[in-house]
Amino acid sequence: MIGDGIGIGIVGLGGMGNLHARSVRELGATVVAGADLVSERRDQFADQFGARTYETHEELVVDEAVDAVIVATPNRFHEPIAVSALEAGCDVLIEKPLAHTLESAERIAEAAAQANSICMVGFHNRHAASMAMFDEQHARGRFGDLTHVEANYVRRRGVPGPGSWFTSPELAGGGALLDIGVHALDLALYALDFPEVVEVSGITRTTLGTSEEYADPEGFGDNWETEAETYEVDDSVSAFIRCAGGQTISLEAAWATNREESMDFRVRGTQSGAQFTIGDTDLQILEAGTAGCDHYADVNLSGDSTMTGYSEQDERFLEAIATAGVPETNTVEEALTVQRVIDAIYRSSESNRTTQLAESPTERAVQLD
Repeated sequence: MIGDGIGIGIVGLGGMGNLHARSVRELGATVVAGADLVSERRDQFADQFGARTYETHEELVVDEAVDAVIVATPNRFHEPIAVSALEAGCDVLIEKPLAHTLESAERIAEAAAQANSICMVGFHNRHAASMAMFDEQHARGRFGDLTHVEANYVRRRGVPGPGSWFTSPELAGGGALLDIGVHALDLALYALDFPEVVEVSGITRTTLGTSEEYADPEGFGDNWETEAETYEVDDSVSAFIRCAGGQTISLEAAWATNREESMDFRVRGTQSGAQFTIGDTDLQILEAGTAGCDHYADVNLSGDSTMTGYSEQDERFLEAIATAGVPETNTVEEALTVQRVIDAIYRSSESNRTTQLAESPTERAVQLD
């Protein structure tokens, strides 16, 4: 199997850490170590995977059995863990987003560029069946030139519990945009082959999550106590992104808003269009023709129902390690572009005007010279 002989260490033993551990084990890798500050999580992880456990990532990255590290912690801690792992010679997979701030993301990218190791970022929706089918049809030229993407990741009510790291600006760096909007944004840029972004306009809002009468019919956020908890992050965002080649992206993301939930992803092309639900396994292609008479031609493709993206993403990571090759997807460079657009959306909202992407450290250094 692709993961044979690869020792994996997981930092952050919550839901995502355990998901990755199960995934890489099914792909043949060995889960040799885990790290988490919470002793109960360490004990459960050790029992389930037969792995050594540590309280800190510093101990894990120097474990000689660890070949690769998967980072599944709150966003603020991505940088110190990833940098330590890269400096220790480990390959690294970082859960999305790359970091909690653009500056932190840039430091990770710099460390990855200097390391002789693989570094990838966890945008699993690229590998769901819906997107895999879109990629193949796009490669065949079916859509013509892609012109616009409508990307939605909207919950009607789905704010993570206040007091958790998700609603802490210090730990998360942002709210709905950095948590779920990042998935839709990455997928949109990926669909368009990461064109140069020239202008961003965005508005972030904090409206429903701070209400003392917040209704949570499905109990998404446990132990809701608005008065007792800090909530200083965005719970919705609307953004418009213009690219150098004329392509555009409209983004809607929300933890909570007074509209129906939606994870609709729609792509317009000059020959045909496509739409699907983010992370789903079906794809609809929208075309029109004149044969016989003017008509619409809608084609529905049904993909592998087990192909949700998580396993496929981890398989790409293990393949890159096994072949010592340069990753062809989920690269740090792509994740840094996503982070720069997110930063521009926040700055646009703060200034109430359109903005451009922040200069990279290299560009800033050139200007200073």
